[in-house]
Amino acid sequence: MRSRRVKPLRPRLRRRRQSRPIRAGGGFDAGLAAGHQEGVRAGMESFGLHFEGTSIIIPSYNQLDYLKKCLASIGEYTPSPYEIIVVDNASTDGTADYLRTVGGVVRYRILERNRGFAGATNVGLMMAKGTTLLLLNNDTIVTPRWLDNMLACLNSDPGIGMVGPVTNYISGDQRIEVPYTDEAGILPFAKRFNYSDPAKWQRTDRLPGFCLLFRRELWERTGYLDEGYEIGNFEDDDFNIRVRLQGYALVIARDTFIHHFGSVSMKALGSQLPEVNAHNEHVYMDKWGNPHDLIHAVRSRGGGEPAQGETSFYPQGVVVRGVTETRYWIEGGARRPIAGVTRLPALRLSQIDIRRWPAGEPIAAAEVEAAWHAQPRIWEADGAIYMAESGVRRRLSSVKAAEAWGLQLRQGAPMTADQIGRLGEGLPVIAPARVAEHL
Repeated sequence: MRSRRVKPLRPRLRRRRQSRPIRAGGGFDAGLAAGHQEGVRAGMESFGLHFEGTSIIIPSYNQLDYLKKCLASIGEYTPSPYEIIVVDNASTDGTADYLRTVGGVVRYRILERNRGFAGATNVGLMMAKGTTLLLLNNDTIVTPRWLDNMLACLNSDPGIGMVGPVTNYISGDQRIEVPYTDEAGILPFAKRFNYSDPAKWQRTDRLPGFCLLFRRELWERTGYLDEGYEIGNFEDDDFNIRVRLQGYALVIARDTFIHHFGSVSMKALGSQLPEVNAHNEHVYMDKWGNPHDLIHAVRSRGGGEPAQGETSFYPQGVVVRGVTETRYWIEGGARRPIAGVTRLPALRLSQIDIRRWPAGEPIAAAEVEAAWHAQPRIWEADGAIYMAESGVRRRLSSVKAAEAWGLQLRQGAPMTADQIGRLGEGLPVIAPARVAEHL
Protein backbone atom coordinates (compact mmCIF):
# COMPACT_ATOMS: atom_id res chain seq x y z
CA MET A 1 0.00 0.00 0.00
CA ARG A 2 1.06 3.53 -0.69
CA SER A 3 0.02 7.00 0.26
CA ARG A 4 -1.66 9.58 -1.98
CA ARG A 5 -0.66 7.65 -5.07
CA VAL A 6 -3.42 5.13 -4.31
CA LYS A 7 -6.66 6.56 -5.75
CA PRO A 8 -10.14 5.06 -6.02
CA LEU A 9 -10.72 3.48 -9.41
CA ARG A 10 -13.05 5.43 -11.68
CA PRO A 11 -14.98 3.79 -14.51
CA ARG A 12 -13.76 4.82 -17.93
CA LEU A 13 -16.60 6.04 -20.15
CA ARG A 14 -16.59 4.91 -23.75
CA ARG A 15 -19.06 4.64 -26.61
CA ARG A 16 -20.98 1.41 -26.54
CA ARG A 17 -20.53 -0.70 -29.66
CA GLN A 18 -23.35 -2.72 -31.08
CA SER A 19 -22.97 -6.35 -30.16
CA ARG A 20 -25.04 -9.36 -29.41
CA PRO A 21 -26.43 -9.47 -25.84
CA ILE A 22 -24.59 -11.62 -23.33
CA ARG A 23 -26.66 -14.61 -22.49
CA ALA A 24 -26.52 -16.26 -19.12
CA GLY A 25 -25.62 -19.85 -19.44
CA GLY A 26 -22.79 -22.31 -19.81
CA GLY A 27 -19.89 -20.07 -20.82
CA PHE A 28 -20.91 -17.10 -18.68
CA ASP A 29 -21.64 -19.16 -15.57
CA ALA A 30 -18.37 -21.10 -15.94
CA GLY A 31 -16.41 -17.86 -16.30
CA LEU A 32 -18.13 -16.33 -13.27
CA ALA A 33 -17.38 -19.40 -11.17
CA ALA A 34 -13.76 -19.47 -12.31
CA GLY A 35 -13.35 -15.79 -11.48
CA HIS A 36 -14.82 -16.33 -8.03
CA GLN A 37 -12.52 -19.27 -7.35
CA GLU A 38 -9.50 -17.25 -8.49
CA GLY A 39 -10.49 -14.42 -6.15
CA VAL A 40 -10.84 -16.82 -3.23
CA ARG A 41 -7.46 -18.39 -4.04
CA ALA A 42 -5.72 -15.00 -4.23
CA GLY A 43 -7.32 -13.91 -0.98
CA MET A 44 -6.27 -17.09 0.81
CA GLU A 45 -2.68 -16.79 -0.43
CA SER A 46 -2.39 -13.15 0.68
CA PHE A 47 -4.03 -13.66 4.09
CA GLY A 48 -1.57 -12.92 6.86
CA LEU A 49 0.98 -11.31 4.55
CA HIS A 50 2.43 -7.94 5.53
CA PHE A 51 3.48 -5.03 3.36
CA GLU A 52 6.75 -3.14 3.69
CA GLY A 53 5.28 -0.01 5.16
CA THR A 54 3.65 1.51 8.22
CA SER A 55 0.18 0.88 9.63
CA ILE A 56 -0.96 4.17 11.19
CA ILE A 57 -3.56 3.29 13.84
CA ILE A 58 -5.83 6.12 14.97
CA PRO A 59 -8.34 5.56 17.80
CA SER A 60 -11.21 8.03 17.51
CA TYR A 61 -14.01 9.24 19.74
CA ASN A 62 -16.03 12.18 18.46
CA GLN A 63 -13.87 15.22 17.49
CA LEU A 64 -14.53 14.68 13.78
CA ASP A 65 -12.99 18.00 12.74
CA TYR A 66 -9.69 17.06 14.38
CA LEU A 67 -9.75 13.64 12.71
CA LYS A 68 -10.22 15.23 9.28
CA LYS A 69 -7.22 17.51 9.87
CA CYS A 70 -5.13 14.56 11.01
CA LEU A 71 -5.97 12.44 7.96
CA ALA A 72 -5.41 15.35 5.58
CA SER A 73 -1.96 16.02 7.06
CA ILE A 74 -0.96 12.36 6.71
CA GLY A 75 -1.96 12.39 3.06
CA GLU A 76 -0.04 15.60 2.45
CA TYR A 77 3.21 14.87 4.27
CA THR A 78 3.75 11.09 4.15
CA PRO A 79 5.47 9.85 0.97
CA SER A 80 6.55 6.56 2.59
CA PRO A 81 4.29 3.51 2.09
CA TYR A 82 1.53 3.38 4.68
CA GLU A 83 -2.03 2.49 5.45
CA ILE A 84 -4.40 4.28 7.83
CA ILE A 85 -6.63 2.36 10.24
CA VAL A 86 -9.24 4.40 12.10
CA VAL A 87 -11.06 2.63 14.94
CA ASP A 88 -14.02 4.65 16.15
CA ASN A 89 -15.31 4.26 19.70
CA ALA A 90 -19.04 4.62 18.88
CA SER A 91 -18.83 8.36 18.21
CA THR A 92 -22.07 10.36 18.02
CA ASP A 93 -20.83 13.29 15.90
CA GLY A 94 -21.03 11.80 12.42
CA THR A 95 -17.58 10.17 12.43
CA ALA A 96 -19.01 6.84 11.25
CA ASP A 97 -20.79 8.44 8.29
CA TYR A 98 -17.62 10.32 7.35
CA LEU A 99 -15.45 7.19 7.47
CA ARG A 100 -17.84 5.44 5.09
CA THR A 101 -17.05 8.10 2.48
CA VAL A 102 -13.25 7.82 2.58
CA GLY A 103 -11.28 5.34 0.53
CA GLY A 104 -7.76 4.84 -0.73
CA VAL A 105 -5.41 3.88 2.09
CA VAL A 106 -7.97 4.33 4.90
CA ARG A 107 -9.53 1.27 6.50
CA TYR A 108 -11.83 1.62 9.47
CA ARG A 109 -13.88 -0.17 12.12
CA ILE A 110 -16.88 1.26 13.95
CA LEU A 111 -17.16 -0.18 17.47
CA GLU A 112 -20.55 -0.79 19.05
CA ARG A 113 -19.46 0.89 22.29
CA ASN A 114 -16.66 3.05 23.64
CA ARG A 115 -13.85 0.65 24.50
CA GLY A 116 -11.39 3.40 25.35
CA PHE A 117 -7.98 4.13 23.90
CA ALA A 118 -6.56 0.68 24.65
CA GLY A 119 -9.55 -1.22 23.29
CA ALA A 120 -9.71 0.76 20.04
CA THR A 121 -5.94 0.54 19.58
CA ASN A 122 -6.03 -3.22 20.05
CA VAL A 123 -8.62 -3.60 17.30
CA GLY A 124 -6.38 -1.51 15.05
CA LEU A 125 -3.34 -3.64 15.89
CA MET A 126 -5.31 -6.75 14.99
CA MET A 127 -6.24 -5.20 11.61
CA ALA A 128 -2.77 -3.85 10.78
CA LYS A 129 -0.78 -5.28 7.87
CA GLY A 130 2.38 -3.13 7.96
CA THR A 131 5.84 -4.25 9.01
CA THR A 132 5.97 -1.19 11.25
CA LEU A 133 3.12 0.06 13.43
CA LEU A 134 2.36 3.58 14.60
CA LEU A 135 -0.18 4.66 17.21
CA LEU A 136 -1.41 8.20 16.61
CA ASN A 137 -3.90 10.39 18.44
CA ASN A 138 -6.69 11.83 16.30
CA ASP A 139 -5.95 15.36 17.58
CA THR A 140 -2.56 15.64 15.86
CA ILE A 141 -1.29 17.26 12.68
CA VAL A 142 1.73 15.55 11.16
CA THR A 143 4.36 17.50 9.27
CA PRO A 144 6.95 17.16 6.46
CA ARG A 145 9.41 14.24 6.85
CA TRP A 146 7.78 13.19 10.14
CA LEU A 147 7.55 9.47 9.41
CA ASP A 148 10.80 9.15 7.45
CA ASN A 149 12.73 10.77 10.30
CA MET A 150 11.18 8.49 12.91
CA LEU A 151 11.80 5.40 10.76
CA ALA A 152 15.45 6.40 10.37
CA CYS A 153 15.75 6.51 14.14
CA LEU A 154 13.94 3.21 14.71
CA ASN A 155 15.89 1.37 12.03
CA SER A 156 19.26 2.65 13.21
CA ASP A 157 19.50 0.08 16.00
CA PRO A 158 17.62 -3.22 16.58
CA GLY A 159 17.84 -2.47 20.30
CA ILE A 160 15.47 0.48 19.91
CA GLY A 161 11.95 -0.64 20.74
CA MET A 162 9.85 2.48 20.28
CA VAL A 163 10.32 6.00 18.95
CA GLY A 164 8.29 9.16 19.56
CA PRO A 165 8.59 12.74 18.22
CA VAL A 166 8.61 16.06 20.04
CA THR A 167 5.51 18.21 20.16
CA ASN A 168 4.01 21.37 21.57
CA TYR A 169 1.61 19.73 24.06
CA ILE A 170 2.46 16.65 26.11
CA SER A 171 3.72 15.69 29.54
CA GLY A 172 7.38 14.83 29.99
CA ASP A 173 10.52 15.36 27.94
CA GLN A 174 8.87 15.41 24.50
CA ARG A 175 7.33 18.83 24.93
CA ILE A 176 9.15 21.77 23.33
CA GLU A 177 8.41 25.47 23.09
CA VAL A 178 7.09 26.60 19.69
CA PRO A 179 7.03 30.10 18.18
CA TYR A 180 3.61 29.90 16.55
CA THR A 181 0.24 30.74 18.11
CA ASP A 182 -2.18 29.38 15.52
CA GLU A 183 -2.44 26.55 12.99
CA ALA A 184 -1.02 28.69 10.20
CA GLY A 185 2.34 28.65 11.97
CA ILE A 186 2.66 24.86 12.23
CA LEU A 187 3.95 24.15 8.72
CA PRO A 188 6.60 26.92 8.48
CA PHE A 189 8.02 25.89 11.85
CA ALA A 190 8.00 22.15 11.06
CA LYS A 191 9.66 22.65 7.66
CA ARG A 192 12.62 24.31 9.37
CA PHE A 193 12.67 21.83 12.27
CA ASN A 194 12.26 18.40 10.66
CA TYR A 195 15.71 17.50 9.32
CA SER A 196 17.07 14.08 10.23
CA ASP A 197 19.93 14.36 12.72
CA PRO A 198 21.03 11.31 14.74
CA ALA A 199 22.78 13.66 17.19
CA LYS A 200 19.31 14.73 18.34
CA TRP A 201 18.05 11.23 19.20
CA GLN A 202 17.64 10.91 22.97
CA ARG A 203 17.03 7.79 25.04
CA THR A 204 14.29 8.10 27.63
CA ASP A 205 12.35 6.07 30.20
CA ARG A 206 8.88 7.09 28.95
CA LEU A 207 7.10 7.76 25.66
CA PRO A 208 3.49 8.94 25.92
CA GLY A 209 1.11 7.25 23.51
CA PHE A 210 0.08 10.23 21.38
CA CYS A 211 2.55 9.08 18.67
CA LEU A 212 4.43 5.79 19.04
CA LEU A 213 6.36 3.99 16.30
CA PHE A 214 7.57 0.38 16.64
CA ARG A 215 8.22 -2.75 14.61
CA ARG A 216 5.63 -5.49 14.16
CA GLU A 217 8.16 -7.84 15.77
CA LEU A 218 8.01 -5.82 18.99
CA TRP A 219 4.22 -6.05 19.08
CA GLU A 220 4.33 -9.79 18.48
CA ARG A 221 6.77 -10.11 21.40
CA THR A 222 4.83 -7.78 23.71
CA GLY A 223 1.16 -8.12 22.84
CA TYR A 224 -1.84 -5.86 23.11
CA LEU A 225 -2.39 -2.83 25.32
CA ASP A 226 -4.00 -3.58 28.68
CA GLU A 227 -7.73 -2.83 28.52
CA GLY A 228 -7.99 -2.76 32.29
CA TYR A 229 -7.30 0.97 32.00
CA GLU A 230 -10.66 2.64 31.42
CA ILE A 231 -11.20 5.24 28.66
CA GLY A 232 -7.57 6.43 28.52
CA ASN A 233 -4.33 7.23 30.42
CA PHE A 234 -1.71 4.91 31.93
CA GLU A 235 -2.13 2.20 29.27
CA ASP A 236 0.82 3.75 27.43
CA ASP A 237 2.92 3.83 30.62
CA ASP A 238 2.06 0.16 31.12
CA PHE A 239 3.17 -0.68 27.55
CA ASN A 240 6.42 1.27 28.07
CA ILE A 241 7.28 -0.88 31.10
CA ARG A 242 6.57 -4.11 29.24
CA VAL A 243 8.82 -3.06 26.35
CA ARG A 244 11.65 -1.94 28.64
CA LEU A 245 11.51 -5.18 30.65
CA GLN A 246 12.53 -6.99 27.48
CA GLY A 247 15.65 -4.84 27.23
CA TYR A 248 14.51 -2.49 24.47
CA ALA A 249 15.31 1.24 24.50
CA LEU A 250 12.80 4.07 24.12
CA VAL A 251 14.01 7.00 22.03
CA ILE A 252 12.78 10.56 21.46
CA ALA A 253 13.41 11.67 17.88
CA ARG A 254 14.21 15.30 18.63
CA ASP A 255 14.62 15.95 14.93
CA THR A 256 10.90 15.33 14.37
CA PHE A 257 8.00 17.58 15.33
CA ILE A 258 4.25 17.03 15.00
CA HIS A 259 1.51 19.29 16.35
CA HIS A 260 -0.70 18.02 19.17
CA PHE A 261 -3.86 19.88 20.10
CA GLY A 262 -3.74 18.03 23.40
CA SER A 263 -5.93 15.27 24.88
CA VAL A 264 -9.05 16.62 23.20
CA SER A 265 -11.13 13.46 23.74
CA MET A 266 -9.99 13.16 27.36
CA LYS A 267 -10.76 16.81 28.11
CA ALA A 268 -14.27 16.23 26.77
CA LEU A 269 -14.88 14.00 29.80
CA GLY A 270 -15.08 17.15 31.91
CA SER A 271 -15.76 16.36 35.57
CA GLN A 272 -15.29 12.62 34.91
CA LEU A 273 -11.61 13.05 34.02
CA PRO A 274 -10.22 13.10 37.60
CA GLU A 275 -12.18 9.94 38.40
CA VAL A 276 -10.88 8.15 35.30
CA ASN A 277 -7.30 9.20 36.08
CA ALA A 278 -7.58 8.09 39.70
CA HIS A 279 -8.96 4.69 38.69
CA ASN A 280 -6.26 4.07 36.09
CA GLU A 281 -3.48 5.18 38.41
CA HIS A 282 -4.80 2.72 40.99
CA VAL A 283 -4.82 -0.09 38.37
CA TYR A 284 -1.26 0.77 37.35
CA MET A 285 0.10 0.81 40.92
CA ASP A 286 -1.72 -2.40 41.84
CA LYS A 287 -0.33 -4.16 38.79
CA TRP A 288 3.27 -2.95 38.91
CA GLY A 289 4.20 -1.81 42.40
CA ASN A 290 7.71 -0.56 41.62
CA PRO A 291 8.25 -1.35 37.92
CA HIS A 292 11.53 0.55 37.66
CA ASP A 293 13.04 -1.71 40.32
CA LEU A 294 11.94 -4.71 38.24
CA ILE A 295 13.56 -3.27 35.12
CA HIS A 296 16.80 -2.63 36.98
CA ALA A 297 16.81 -6.19 38.37
CA VAL A 298 16.26 -7.71 34.91
CA ARG A 299 18.97 -5.63 33.26
CA SER A 300 21.40 -6.39 36.07
CA ARG A 301 21.07 -10.09 35.26
CA GLY A 302 22.24 -9.58 31.66
CA GLY A 303 21.57 -12.28 29.12
CA GLY A 304 20.05 -10.14 26.35
CA GLU A 305 16.44 -10.11 25.23
CA PRO A 306 14.13 -12.74 26.79
CA ALA A 307 13.75 -15.57 24.28
CA GLN A 308 9.95 -15.63 24.28
CA GLY A 309 9.28 -11.92 24.64
CA GLU A 310 6.74 -11.04 27.29
CA THR A 311 5.87 -14.73 27.69
CA SER A 312 9.26 -15.10 29.41
CA PHE A 313 7.70 -13.11 32.27
CA TYR A 314 4.78 -15.52 32.62
CA PRO A 315 4.97 -18.46 35.07
CA GLN A 316 5.17 -22.15 34.21
CA GLY A 317 2.81 -24.67 35.72
CA VAL A 318 -0.38 -22.73 35.00
CA VAL A 319 -3.51 -23.30 32.90
CA VAL A 320 -4.39 -20.82 30.14
CA ARG A 321 -6.81 -20.52 27.25
CA GLY A 322 -7.24 -18.30 24.17
CA VAL A 323 -10.36 -17.48 22.17
CA THR A 324 -11.48 -21.12 22.10
CA GLU A 325 -12.42 -23.35 24.99
CA THR A 326 -9.20 -25.38 24.68
CA ARG A 327 -7.19 -25.32 27.91
CA TYR A 328 -3.40 -25.53 27.86
CA TRP A 329 -0.95 -26.61 30.51
CA ILE A 330 2.19 -24.44 30.40
CA GLU A 331 5.26 -26.55 31.03
CA GLY A 332 8.87 -26.43 29.85
CA GLY A 333 8.26 -23.33 27.76
CA ALA A 334 5.48 -25.00 25.73
CA ARG A 335 1.66 -25.21 25.78
CA ARG A 336 0.17 -28.67 26.07
CA PRO A 337 -3.55 -29.10 25.27
CA ILE A 338 -5.37 -30.65 28.22
CA ALA A 339 -7.31 -33.82 27.45
CA GLY A 340 -10.36 -34.00 29.67
CA VAL A 341 -12.02 -31.58 32.07
CA THR A 342 -10.03 -29.73 34.73
CA ARG A 343 -11.41 -27.65 37.58
CA LEU A 344 -8.28 -25.55 37.80
CA PRO A 345 -8.55 -21.81 37.02
CA ALA A 346 -7.68 -21.02 33.37
CA LEU A 347 -6.35 -17.55 32.66
CA ARG A 348 -7.69 -15.95 29.47
CA LEU A 349 -4.90 -14.68 27.20
CA SER A 350 -4.87 -13.12 23.74
CA GLN A 351 -4.02 -15.29 20.75
CA ILE A 352 -0.77 -13.42 20.20
CA ASP A 353 0.25 -14.39 23.76
CA ILE A 354 -0.80 -18.02 23.30
CA ARG A 355 1.15 -18.41 20.05
CA ARG A 356 4.47 -17.50 21.66
CA TRP A 357 4.49 -20.91 23.36
CA PRO A 358 5.21 -23.72 20.89
CA ALA A 359 2.60 -26.49 20.89
CA GLY A 360 3.46 -29.62 22.85
CA GLU A 361 1.95 -33.06 23.31
CA PRO A 362 -1.52 -33.38 24.94
CA ILE A 363 -1.63 -34.06 28.66
CA ALA A 364 -4.37 -35.69 30.74
CA ALA A 365 -6.43 -33.44 33.03
CA ALA A 366 -5.70 -35.69 36.03
CA GLU A 367 -1.95 -35.32 35.44
CA VAL A 368 -2.31 -31.55 35.22
CA GLU A 369 -4.21 -31.33 38.51
CA ALA A 370 -1.64 -33.51 40.28
CA ALA A 371 1.22 -31.37 38.97
CA TRP A 372 -0.58 -28.16 39.95
CA HIS A 373 -1.20 -29.18 43.55
CA ALA A 374 2.35 -30.51 43.96
CA GLN A 375 3.93 -27.13 43.27
CA PRO A 376 5.33 -25.26 46.30
CA ARG A 377 3.46 -22.31 47.67
CA ILE A 378 4.51 -18.72 47.05
CA TRP A 379 6.20 -16.86 49.89
CA GLU A 380 7.06 -13.37 51.05
CA ALA A 381 10.55 -12.02 51.79
CA ASP A 382 11.90 -8.49 52.17
CA GLY A 383 8.56 -6.98 51.24
CA ALA A 384 8.25 -8.95 47.97
CA ILE A 385 6.44 -12.11 46.87
CA TYR A 386 8.28 -15.04 45.27
CA MET A 387 7.58 -18.36 43.63
CA ALA A 388 9.89 -21.31 42.90
CA GLU A 389 10.22 -22.71 39.39
CA SER A 390 12.77 -25.06 37.80
CA GLY A 391 15.53 -24.36 40.30
CA VAL A 392 15.12 -20.57 40.44
CA ARG A 393 13.11 -18.14 42.48
CA ARG A 394 11.00 -15.61 40.60
CA ARG A 395 9.81 -12.36 42.08
CA LEU A 396 6.18 -11.43 41.44
CA SER A 397 5.60 -7.85 40.34
CA SER A 398 2.65 -7.48 42.73
CA VAL A 399 -0.11 -9.26 44.63
CA LYS A 400 -2.27 -8.71 41.53
CA ALA A 401 0.20 -10.74 39.48
CA ALA A 402 -0.12 -13.66 41.91
CA GLU A 403 -3.91 -13.41 41.81
CA ALA A 404 -4.05 -13.13 38.01
CA TRP A 405 -2.24 -16.46 37.61
CA GLY A 406 -3.98 -18.10 40.59
CA LEU A 407 -0.64 -18.70 42.29
CA GLN A 408 -2.05 -17.98 45.75
CA LEU A 409 -4.22 -21.12 45.35
CA ARG A 410 -1.32 -23.55 45.15
CA GLN A 411 -1.46 -26.19 47.87
CA GLY A 412 2.02 -27.71 47.76
CA ALA A 413 4.40 -27.76 50.70
CA PRO A 414 6.08 -24.46 51.64
CA MET A 415 9.75 -23.98 50.75
CA THR A 416 12.25 -24.26 53.59
CA ALA A 417 14.88 -21.59 54.17
CA ASP A 418 17.55 -24.05 53.04
CA GLN A 419 15.68 -24.84 49.81
CA ILE A 420 15.17 -21.17 49.08
CA GLY A 421 18.85 -20.47 49.67
CA ARG A 422 19.83 -22.93 46.94
CA LEU A 423 17.62 -21.28 44.29
CA GLY A 424 19.08 -19.10 41.57
CA GLU A 425 17.50 -15.83 40.44
CA GLY A 426 15.01 -16.01 37.58
CA LEU A 427 13.04 -13.43 35.63
CA PRO A 428 10.19 -11.72 37.48
CA VAL A 429 6.57 -12.71 36.93
CA ILE A 430 4.12 -10.05 35.74
CA ALA A 431 0.36 -9.92 35.31
CA PRO A 432 -0.76 -10.31 31.68
CA ALA A 433 -2.62 -7.58 29.81
CA ARG A 434 -6.41 -7.83 29.96
CA VAL A 435 -7.96 -7.89 26.51
CA ALA A 436 -11.34 -8.37 24.88
CA GLU A 437 -12.62 -11.91 24.40
CA HIS A 438 -12.13 -11.91 20.60
CA LEU A 439 -8.42 -10.93 20.55
